[in-house]
Amino acid sequence: MNCLASWPEPVVRVQHLSDSGIKVIPDRYVKKPLERPGNSVEPAAAESEEVNIPAIDMKDLYSGDGSIRQRTALLIDSACREWGFFQVVNHGVSHELMARVREAWYQFFHLPLEEKQKYANSPSTYEGYGSRLGVEKGISLDWSDYFFLHYLPVGLRDQDKWPTLPASCRQVVDEYSREVVKLGGKLMKVFSTNLGLREGYLQDAFGGDDEIGACLRANFYPKCPQPDLTLGLSSHSDPGIMTLLFPDENVPGLQVRHAGKWVTVNPLPNAFIVNLADQLEIMSNGNYKSVEHRVIVNAQKERVSLAYFYNPKGDIVIKPAEPLVSEERPTLYPAMTFDAYRLYIRTKGPHGKSQVEAMVKSTTQ
Repeated sequence: MNCLASWPEPVVRVQHLSDSGIKVIPDRYVKKPLERPGNSVEPAAAESEEVNIPAIDMKDLYSGDGSIRQRTALLIDSACREWGFFQVVNHGVSHELMARVREAWYQFFHLPLEEKQKYANSPSTYEGYGSRLGVEKGISLDWSDYFFLHYLPVGLRDQDKWPTLPASCRQVVDEYSREVVKLGGKLMKVFSTNLGLREGYLQDAFGGDDEIGACLRANFYPKCPQPDLTLGLSSHSDPGIMTLLFPDENVPGLQVRHAGKWVTVNPLPNAFIVNLADQLEIMSNGNYKSVEHRVIVNAQKERVSLAYFYNPKGDIVIKPAEPLVSEERPTLYPAMTFDAYRLYIRTKGPHGKSQVEAMVKSTTQ
């Protein structure tokens, strides 16, 4: 972990760049032509095409009618297999709480720079106030700042590293975290049964209730004078189990790669966007797939979004679930701990699906 002890270059706060009134973004933020918004190897979706990720009403999972419960579970299964992304409404997390936690982070990012700098992070844990992913010197940077904190397992939680301003921040983040973790647990049960596993299989295999990981990254995407040249977050798949994203429904920014096209997600009010991550792809032996996604930025509007990462216990060896391995479908992924796996993205930053795809290649050659 020595390579992760410190950042290789001075850290520049993107919000500070934006507020300075620059008209041209620094070269470090300019993406290669094929990586820029609106440019891709594949054709972009037609402007007239109305495409959005599936939306699922979770209240139907608890209906007294078994056929309704089964139908909803099947909708989730279909979304997992066809998209790797879906939105959930009536998910059980208070809308009022969601509004309060977003406002708390909005206030934090608008504090004076010297106050935020008290929480400046390092790549050893990423916990705190940050502005880059990846420690390789000279890598391309994204147009965003963030605050990263651990919630689970409890042994990693250090609320002294959480912001004290605004005054409500620690309390509301703790309350919000409890509710989002509950939602993650509900979805894990659905994923398990949809894959033909016992209800608690995935939760147990990833570390159990006491050791499962949960961490929050509050993202701030400042206004950008040249949004056509850069990204708020480069194309990547998430390394953990799944991500529960609370987006800004007023300023769309998330794009999902689907059927060879970049689809801009239109968030529903008070919905969570759920996306499957690499460890669930591995555990499901490829029945479910993590999906590349990225974030575009805006010249007129800034955005705050909250991404909750549901992760395995760091030192557990992750491999395909034995009931999902057969002669017809052999193991597609080698065994690896999550700590070893996420070292890749912490070193190189976001790089599409190159890591998990390399794992598949290593087992099929």
